[in-house]
Amino acid sequence: MGSCDDLSEGLDRLVALMKGKHVLALSGAGLSTESGIPDYRGPRSLQRRTRPIYYRDFVENAAARARYWVRSTVGWPRVAAALPNAGHRALAALERAGALSGVITQNVDRLHHAAGSGNVLELHGALADVVCLACGAVEARSGLQARILSSNPRWAVGVYRSASAEPDGDAHVEPPADGSFLVPACLRCGGMLKPDVTFFGENVPRERVERAFAMLDRATVLLVVGSSLAVFSGYRFVMHAAGGRKPIAIVNSGPTRGDSVASVRIDAMLGDFLPRLADALVTSA
Repeated sequence: MGSCDDLSEGLDRLVALMKGKHVLALSGAGLSTESGIPDYRGPRSLQRRTRPIYYRDFVENAAARARYWVRSTVGWPRVAAALPNAGHRALAALERAGALSGVITQNVDRLHHAAGSGNVLELHGALADVVCLACGAVEARSGLQARILSSNPRWAVGVYRSASAEPDGDAHVEPPADGSFLVPACLRCGGMLKPDVTFFGENVPRERVERAFAMLDRATVLLVVGSSLAVFSGYRFVMHAAGGRKPIAIVNSGPTRGDSVASVRIDAMLGDFLPRLADALVTSA
C-alpha cells in the first residue's frame, strides 16, 4: 500500500499515477459532508442516533413508511438546498480537462451534476426523484414535498424545523403518535411511492451495476474519493480493479476497507485536496 503522510508527496504521486491515464472516480458520502450533508461512517457519524430505513420495512409496514416520510419531509429541504463544494467542482474540472473519464457515485444528492460533471452514474439513484412501486411513474421530489405539506399542514411550521439532520435526507424527528400523518399516493394510479434510491436490504438494479463495471473496464486507474468502502456496493469495484491489476488511488478522511490494495492512499479533506489535484493535472496537461 502506498500511504502518504505528507500531502505534497501524496499529490505528486497521485498526479504521476493519473497523468495521461483513463481515470474513473468512485465517490462516496465523504465528498458531500462539506456541503452540509451528513454521512453514515465519517468521523462524526457515531453522534447520529438513527438506524436507516430498510426496504422490506418500507414496503411491508405502513407505520415504518409513514415514519420515513415524516423524517424525509423535514430532511429533504437541506438536500434540496445543498450546493456542490470545491471537491465536486474539482472533479468536474478534471473531466472537462480530459483527466477524468467519469464518476460512479454512491451519493444520492445529485451534487456531481450540479457541479458540472457530465458522465455520472448514480449507483444508488437520487433523492430528487420518487417512483411508484405499482406503475413505475416518476415524480419530482420537490412536487411530492408540496403535496405532503398540503396534506399535513401542521408540518409546514413548528418545532420540526429545528430537527437535526441525518444521512440521505433523513432528520431526527418522530411522527405523531396518533398516526395522523398522511402519505400521498401516486398521482397516476394511487400506488405506493418510494424515493428512487436503493434502500438498505435492496439490490442495485442489475443493468446499472453492469454499466458501472463497463465504465471501470474501460478505465486504467480507479480513483476513490470520500468513501470508507464499508458497503459492498462500492467495495466490489475496488476488488474488481484490484483483480484486473488496475492501479487504485484512495483519497479519504479516515481509513477505508480498500487501503490494503491502494497504490496511493491519501488522508485528506477533499474540498482542500481535490482542487490542488485538479490544478496540478490541468496545469501539467
